[in-house]
Amino acid sequence: MKATLLKITLYLLIITLCSCSSTSNTVPGGSGKDSVRKEEWAIVIHGGAGTLSRDKMTPEMDAEYRKALGDALKTGKKILSEGGSSLDAVEKTIRVMEDNPLFNAGKGAVFTHDGKNELDAAIMDGSNLAAGSVACVTDIRNPISAARKVMTNSPHVMLTGSGASQFAREQGLEIVPPSYFYTERRFNELQEILKKEKNGTVGCCALDKNGNLAAGTSTGGMVNKRYNRVGDAPIIGAGTYANNNTCAVSATGHGEYFIRWTVAHDISALMEYKGLSLKDASELVVNDKLVKAGGSGGVICVDKTGNVSMPFNSAGMFRGFATADGKEGIFIYKDERLK
Repeated sequence: MKATLLKITLYLLIITLCSCSSTSNTVPGGSGKDSVRKEEWAIVIHGGAGTLSRDKMTPEMDAEYRKALGDALKTGKKILSEGGSSLDAVEKTIRVMEDNPLFNAGKGAVFTHDGKNELDAAIMDGSNLAAGSVACVTDIRNPISAARKVMTNSPHVMLTGSGASQFAREQGLEIVPPSYFYTERRFNELQEILKKEKNGTVGCCALDKNGNLAAGTSTGGMVNKRYNRVGDAPIIGAGTYANNNTCAVSATGHGEYFIRWTVAHDISALMEYKGLSLKDASELVVNDKLVKAGGSGGVICVDKTGNVSMPFNSAGMFRGFATADGKEGIFIYKDERLK
């Protein structure tokens, strides 16, 4: 009799534990399993990852970055909440960050070894796996818009250099003199002899009311880069990827590692082929595979039901998210969590 009661007690305990674990939800920077409840829409953004710590950020800089992230997030939220497409939300949100000199993309792009600005960007439509990207452009004000035109108005996926600029001009996009991208702060970074190369990127992933996913990434690359180096941002499957069957991903960090480990696609593949949740897949790639390889950085991603995940293995990452149910947050440092 005692043995039977013990078995029943253990059985009930196991059921209780399983039930508790299955109801926990993923939030950016948090823990728990992905929610199975479908969000009407969701958006997640990043503004680069790196050695971000409170002791290196003045209160004024902290406030500036949070406002900039908030402005970008607000743009995407409005589009999605009004029934706009995930592609529009991604492009227009990234344009806000490209136009803000705080971020290493567009106006705030870092300088190459030769004192120039070379920009890369990509966008992908999860509904049909269409994609477009540009690399090594020097005079397109908003590279993310050029990437979208490559996707929609050409038979190609990637255009580079002067050819990409010619195409953008023919598409009626705004062309600016290279001096437009000059900012004193970024130029001074180059003059510091660049003891450590800095990298950063902006990105956005979104799920719209029609269930379509999209991802986009834009960057000025690494400070002091040479030889027309191209990182992961414009490479589909490395720094940018979207698939309605799984998730949308945008990466930021040391691009060579993200290219070699095809980080963005790997997260999607782990979900599709192994049945991993967004949280488990993204954390496995960023905090296990990349760490073992020696690569630093992070990703933002959203899955087909509106779960968001933002893992990173660096000291910090500019990031934010919002979902249709009213949850949202903006974070910079590693120890920040959704309250």
